[in-house]
Amino acid sequence: MNTTTKTAELIRQRIEAMPIGEPFTPTAFLECGTRASVDQTLSRLVKAGSIERVTRGVFVRPEVSRFVGKVMPEPFKVAETVAKTTGAVVQVHGAEAARRLELTTQVPTQSVFVTSGPSKRIRVGKMEIRLQHVCQRKLALAGRPAGLALAAMWYLGKKEVTPALVEKIRRKLGSSEFEVLKSATRSMPAWMSDAIFRNERTAVHA
Repeated sequence: MNTTTKTAELIRQRIEAMPIGEPFTPTAFLECGTRASVDQTLSRLVKAGSIERVTRGVFVRPEVSRFVGKVMPEPFKVAETVAKTTGAVVQVHGAEAARRLELTTQVPTQSVFVTSGPSKRIRVGKMEIRLQHVCQRKLALAGRPAGLALAAMWYLGKKEVTPALVEKIRRKLGSSEFEVLKSATRSMPAWMSDAIFRNERTAVHA
């Protein structure tokens, strides 16, 4: 078995072991061979129909539905996969975070995510995914429910983030996760930490 064939076989085996619907990039296979040989193998697998190219540099072994055919990964998974290539962190946009926490009834019309990495636009078929760069402190709790709350508060702003809204967040998160949110007050602007402090004071006197 020559080197090229060995690289291709290793990559096929790794892809078969991956969860269906989980996007990946060529960097996942660089220990199998050179970048050129990895790219060549992935291109062949796309032509063979074994995997799909989601967008430039992102692939997936697609889930197949008997109703709609091949199902592409969720936008967040694609954004996260792209961001990981540069070691960046990704979080849902504050507008979507506020909707998930039922702090607003508005439904975002675009797939926008915030990241510690560079801003970019990703084309997936007819859909566009936007990565929007924000400062690190806005991503302090990314990846957990308290991070959603933090993103939502940044989005809603000073006028909307009142002790009453913080109380809604407390009830949504539960006591343990709300404590996690409170632990990030050093990363918050004064207006945000003040709202949390005033909510705590009200809860004590209630």
